[in-house]
Amino acid sequence: MRLLATITVVLLTVSGCGLFESEPGAPEITNDFLAKLASGDVQGAAGMTDDPNDAKDTLEKFRGALKPEGLSSKVDQIRKNGELASEASVTLDWNLGKNRHWTYPTKFEVRQDGDTWKVHWASSVAHPKLAPQQTIKLTELTPDPAPVLDRDGTPLLAPERVVSVLLVGKEAGDVAAVSKSLADALNPLDKAITQQTITDGVGKTPEGQAYQVAALRDADYQSVKPKIYELPGVRFSSQTSLLAPSRNFGSQVLPAVRKLVENDIAGNAGFRVSTVDAQGTEVEELHSKAPEPAKAVNIALSRAVQAAAEDAVEPLTQPTILVAIQPSTGDILAVAQNDPADAQGALALTGRFPPGSTMKAVSALAAIQSGKVTADTPVPCPGKTTIDGRRIVPNSNEFDKGTIPLHSAFAFSCNTSFAQLAVDMPPDLLPSAALSLGLGVDFDIAGLTTITGSVPPATDVVERAEDAFGQGKVLASPFGMALVSASIVKGSVPVPQLVRGKETKADKQPAAPPVAALDPVRAMMREVVESGTAPQLKPYGDVRGKTGTAQFGDGVHSHGWFMGYRGDLAFATLVLSGETSTPAVEVAASFLKAVP
Repeated sequence: MRLLATITVVLLTVSGCGLFESEPGAPEITNDFLAKLASGDVQGAAGMTDDPNDAKDTLEKFRGALKPEGLSSKVDQIRKNGELASEASVTLDWNLGKNRHWTYPTKFEVRQDGDTWKVHWASSVAHPKLAPQQTIKLTELTPDPAPVLDRDGTPLLAPERVVSVLLVGKEAGDVAAVSKSLADALNPLDKAITQQTITDGVGKTPEGQAYQVAALRDADYQSVKPKIYELPGVRFSSQTSLLAPSRNFGSQVLPAVRKLVENDIAGNAGFRVSTVDAQGTEVEELHSKAPEPAKAVNIALSRAVQAAAEDAVEPLTQPTILVAIQPSTGDILAVAQNDPADAQGALALTGRFPPGSTMKAVSALAAIQSGKVTADTPVPCPGKTTIDGRRIVPNSNEFDKGTIPLHSAFAFSCNTSFAQLAVDMPPDLLPSAALSLGLGVDFDIAGLTTITGSVPPATDVVERAEDAFGQGKVLASPFGMALVSASIVKGSVPVPQLVRGKETKADKQPAAPPVAALDPVRAMMREVVESGTAPQLKPYGDVRGKTGTAQFGDGVHSHGWFMGYRGDLAFATLVLSGETSTPAVEVAASFLKAVP
């Protein structure tokens, strides 16, 4: 790509100042020299000087240091300087990319030698402060990335110094011994670092190159520095990175957020240009422009709620998940998984599991909405029932409550009651009720991949009966069930939000369920806590929800669920292979005890 020079010749005549229209030849050689310099034709520009070799060497180093995207120049004036010379005053404007410019004036003589004119070469032609045997150095000044803040302005990702610990096998001598010393110091910080992993890593690294053993927060580096700093072959480098409060904090959300907003938080780089001597030592700063940090980015996550959620799921040995949403805004407040869940992937947002009896909140809404029952309608709750002569549906441990009001069947979680209700439902009623609560809506949330779940229409009565208590073909994610709970609170499906200013799109906009059908469901969810299957939550305020136990695989084992809300906080908890809903309810209790 040719880079064009913009050259303006200003010819001035001022009485008494010795200015005059230059002799023919001086403007032309000036313009040609600058044009070649701008186009990158260093050899051509140097050939127009009276010292081509030195000019070529200096200009090549000058341009090599700047790596400009372009150069424009303006000839301010040309003044006669004796009989056979003129002095050109010019302004050079180097375009250094990234909206950076370096503009300055300089001067040079144009001398006549016989019938030709040449630029009289001196290093000051390139810059007036560039001395012989010097060149220039361009240093980029990168701003720290802007922080990512939570809904309350508390940092979730903040710039922090990170030190890389490197090992050069060729310089280490006894690699095994050095690796052991490194492992002894670093393993308490990262259990994945062992003597074997280090020696294996060094062995796979090309000879003479460094293997990165660890990347440490500065505080962690300082704690181990006395043990590793003097080890042979160990080197260190540092940079500023955007880090969460702790290694795994918000691990299902913050890495995606960091990637999404990396351009927004980068800011504009500054730069400085300085002269350096032949040894590369800086002599003088010629120009500098300070970097411009970007503004902070805010997201919907709450650091306090996220911390409470992580503390609640972490103690369990089974994969455990908690998702919290603010019903009034759709803000995703927390997405927490413990280590065993993290090992299986993004279960909180995209895992699909049978929802068990948490589905009864949807089934109750559908049944009441049909007009055939109310919350007070007596329904049978036998220990087990047979559907269509083909499928025996039992309650947990086959408990038998006789005939009781629907709201009590909900509180006690009678599978048999809800299976019989579903038999009389049309195939599309349960899917429609689920969709009105967000289950089955596909959201495009900037920075996240999510799945709510699916409730397919069931023409087969046995399948429909199983769907009604979450054991048929119905599937839901913890995110999806948290959204169901949030929709029950709000009265319509809230649009989930994560990054402020990034719009969430939905593939469907379902109609809101009737208030007359929702109010009884809300009351029944309170009864679950007051006298039903989740009494552990009574000490934590006006908590409402639904427990769930969902068999999977061969039916021998079960996942445990709880989905519910307190005020403007909706959430769902899932304990894989929890066997009953009790562990999920206990996680909810720990969460509600700690959450603000």
